[in-house]
Amino acid sequence: MATLDTFDLQVLLSYDKLWRLLKERGMRKQDLQAAADISSGSMAKLSKGANIQTNTLLRVCQVLKCDIADICEVVPTEMKGKTN
Repeated sequence: MATLDTFDLQVLLSYDKLWRLLKERGMRKQDLQAAADISSGSMAKLSKGANIQTNTLLRVCQVLKCDIADICEVVPTEMKGKTN
């Protein structure tokens, strides 16, 4: 019987849903930045798909009146494992 000894799942957090939502609502990134009081550095991180603080994401959700699943999603990129 095969068992999983090590398991390393690499994932990305994609904000494609956020950009689609902004477009649907006729908002620009600058509009969101001002409304949610997000720093330019955090906006840059969002644009690059980089790590960002949860409280920043929650402010975005509050401004857009949506759930966090409406603005981002986990995307698996690679799974490394060793079975025997």
